[in-house]
Amino acid sequence: MTQDVEMKEQSAPSNPVSSAAPSTFQQLKEIVSLIEMGAYSREGRRIVRAIRSTIQLRRKFKASVLSAFLNFVLLPGSEAHSRLSSYLPKEDEHDMEVDTASSTTQVPVKHSLPELEIYCYVLVLIFLIDQKRYSEAKACSSAGIARVKNLNRRTVDVIAARLYFYYSLSYELTGDLAEIRGNLLALHRIATLRHDELGQETLLNLLLRNYLHYNLYDQAEKLRSKAPRFEAHSNQQFCRYLFYLGKIRTIQLEYTDAKESLLQAARKAPVSALGFRVQCNKWAVIVRLLLGEIPERTVFMQKGMEKALRPYFELTNAVRIGDLKLFKTVAERFANTFSADRTNNLIVRLRHNVIRTGLRNISISYSQISLVDVAKKLKLDSANPVADAESIVAKAIRDGAIDATLDHANGCMISKETGDIYSTNEPQIAFNSRIAFCLNMHNEAVRALRFPPNSHKEKESAEKRRERQQQEQELAKHIAEEDDDEF
Repeated sequence: MTQDVEMKEQSAPSNPVSSAAPSTFQQLKEIVSLIEMGAYSREGRRIVRAIRSTIQLRRKFKASVLSAFLNFVLLPGSEAHSRLSSYLPKEDEHDMEVDTASSTTQVPVKHSLPELEIYCYVLVLIFLIDQKRYSEAKACSSAGIARVKNLNRRTVDVIAARLYFYYSLSYELTGDLAEIRGNLLALHRIATLRHDELGQETLLNLLLRNYLHYNLYDQAEKLRSKAPRFEAHSNQQFCRYLFYLGKIRTIQLEYTDAKESLLQAARKAPVSALGFRVQCNKWAVIVRLLLGEIPERTVFMQKGMEKALRPYFELTNAVRIGDLKLFKTVAERFANTFSADRTNNLIVRLRHNVIRTGLRNISISYSQISLVDVAKKLKLDSANPVADAESIVAKAIRDGAIDATLDHANGCMISKETGDIYSTNEPQIAFNSRIAFCLNMHNEAVRALRFPPNSHKEKESAEKRRERQQQEQELAKHIAEEDDDEF
């Protein structure tokens, strides 16, 4: 930043344009051309590319650049131009000279496309959120939402979906998320009536996040079950939906479905979305522990996740050993972390699993053991540990957790001799689950294949083939380099 300022002061009056602002401004103009092409040809993929390019430019946004861009795109004096310009701070004299010089070198062609107007709202909203001017961001997003409600164009849907996201984010950052719940429901209804599937995906996820933020899991499940479902259009939105679905299933004690949703969300999420993948892995670890499984050590050693997953690693170790005292120590030491992650209620449920794991280890080690020794080894701290140990053993035998018998007269537990596991159905069940996982992965990969429209009817020329291959390479490059800011 200091280098750019010095270059402005030392440059000659004949070339007052700085090296940083015109480059960003020029890239924004290229994005405008992409949006125009997408709007006129009704190709949403071009507008998707424009949004991805915008996310990459996010760190370069300045008030002077955005002001010059608004003057280039919108008609001066129009309602949108006046409103958006009021949110941008006034530039100093040097910035004003740079803007006027850059604007005179370009022919200020004014555009009347509603796609560009909504895009300007998104740009200004991103700038306000990055500058932590949340109250102004709320006002700007509300004005943009009011404008989107009056537009029924499918080419606006992609840009409107980003506007919905930042609209919810601006209210969440100020702690006023409950205020927009009714408006989000109305927007979801409008998107459904207009067959705006991307908008439905985005708004459904925002509503689920809104409900889960206030622990309204029953209302979230009712909305999710009654909302229309269709093929996912955005991988990011589908990952979010799976994550929220996994959290709902976990609270509702449906651990098997929750585990599948959470692991699938973590697997589908982009590598750059580290924070999202960390949250998925935290909940997945808890769910697997509640199912009686012990996660592999490699789960906690993933790159960039070691520190964040450390409390859950120690918790897993306590559950694996079956040490109730160590479990309590870990739960107390990382109580603030579990509370921030909103998993403290699930940690309480794990106490029963710790006792059951310890009891399973005892039944394997001893052919016969008294209930007094069972209570000591489990470190039960109740008023009558022997009676509690007897009820715990009886319940474990009834649930099939251990293969033993309870001798009430002598006050002891008699373990049965362990047989050959390969004579049971467990290997078959394990192989069946692996085969089902591979088949589901194959089916998802087949459904994700994309082909150009009417490729079986028309034979493209060599020039069109080169243009298509170039566009595919650019799209692959954008996907590989995108920051996935929304995670």
